[in-house]
Amino acid sequence: METNTMYLVLAALFVAVFGFVYGVGGFLLRGRGVRGRLQEVVGRSALEGAADVPQWRTRVARAAGPMAKLAAPKKDEEIGRIRAKFMNAGFRDESAPIIYFAAKALLAVAFPVALLLFTGVRNWEGNEPMLALLAAAAFGYYLPNGVLARLTEMRQRELFEAFPDALDLMIVCVESGLSLDAAIARTASEIHVRSPKLSEELTLVGLELRLGATRERALRNLAARTGLDEISSFVAMMLQADRFGTSIGDSMRVQADALRVRRRQRAEEQAAKIPLKMLFPLIFCIFPSLLLVLMGPAMIQIYRILLPTMGGG
Repeated sequence: METNTMYLVLAALFVAVFGFVYGVGGFLLRGRGVRGRLQEVVGRSALEGAADVPQWRTRVARAAGPMAKLAAPKKDEEIGRIRAKFMNAGFRDESAPIIYFAAKALLAVAFPVALLLFTGVRNWEGNEPMLALLAAAAFGYYLPNGVLARLTEMRQRELFEAFPDALDLMIVCVESGLSLDAAIARTASEIHVRSPKLSEELTLVGLELRLGATRERALRNLAARTGLDEISSFVAMMLQADRFGTSIGDSMRVQADALRVRRRQRAEEQAAKIPLKMLFPLIFCIFPSLLLVLMGPAMIQIYRILLPTMGGG
């Protein structure tokens, strides 16, 4: 009877979670099916994409405001550091930090509650229940940090891999007679096929230049938004070439060659780590199965024939 009750509770929990996820997904992606595919085919400028802020995000940020205050930092230095992390991850909306801190506070409470309701932690003895609840709360609190760091890493990796190709396009544009500002705008439109994120960043640089910002300010903002050392070195090189009057095309060609070498070295480094990463799956997953397949029939024959013979049977 208890087993049937447990199965019913698990089935009800599965239906509830599935319905919640399906409803939230349908609400968030409502009306974006055909429209999103058309936007991918036709294309859309970064300015239009930034101006079209979904209403649900504003509502969620407004509802999560009181809860976000529980986990939000108080010092200005920490707030500036967190804003830089969000810029590196590609989140420029003002509601992103509010949702982030609200998620930290909510998960820090939800994980211990789920642990109490769906596990037998209450039946443990000593200080083990308290330690388990503290561990669950810490895991829920720091889980958004790991997600944000992973998103930042993926974005920076895409920017790093596509940036040498963008530099090649800039070199072609500059050597064909375009100015640097026009070369950046042209590269932003052409590199979209290779990397939409890099195209968005270069489009923002072009928009800043059009609005009257200096080239130094626009390039430094690019380095701050991406958080990549390679782009920071490129910005420093461009500012030095502009200040001392050296050839911009030659400077970009040297920088592109250096970035291409660095990209190849990073790929070789990742390839060199493959044998070490494959070692543990081989030891714990493949080798036992292989030994079972190879030695299994022999062990069965030994058990059936040799052991009775040695025992005198």
